[in-house]
Amino acid sequence: WDKTIRINLNGMFYCLKEGIPLIKKSENPSIINVASSASFFGFPLRSPYTAAKWAVIGMTKTLAMELGSKGIRVNAICPGSVRGDRIDRVIEADAKEQNKTISEIEKLYLSQVSMKTFVEPTDVANLALFLSSELGRFISGQAIGLDGHTEGLSNNL
Repeated sequence: WDKTIRINLNGMFYCLKEGIPLIKKSENPSIINVASSASFFGFPLRSPYTAAKWAVIGMTKTLAMELGSKGIRVNAICPGSVRGDRIDRVIEADAKEQNKTISEIEKLYLSQVSMKTFVEPTDVANLALFLSSELGRFISGQAIGLDGHTEGLSNNL
């Protein structure tokens, strides 16, 4: 619990605490927090992570209210399972724990997503670029799912 909260919530808080004074001096100020598709659902056996990511959305919405009058936009990107080393490790651990193959666990993860694919790291970067650009100048206080439409979360169907 403590480690997960320190990384996912306290880390964000202290970065914002130090960064907001600098962001206020920016010409196009935008804060982008990273939550998760787990921010929208309960997630069995992952309560510390889910609680921390729900809190990221709460902090995002609150900061949008507090900083909006200063022209600072605050949003959260909520990615689903992002292709890469981290999800590979999670899938391997789930496969071992459930005595299933990696392929079976991958299929389980994808079965919970309407678009049946993992998010690419470049998708997250592109959304951050959009939100921080002039194109996103009136978007604030939003928790934006970037997950191919996650329908629910379970690590064991």
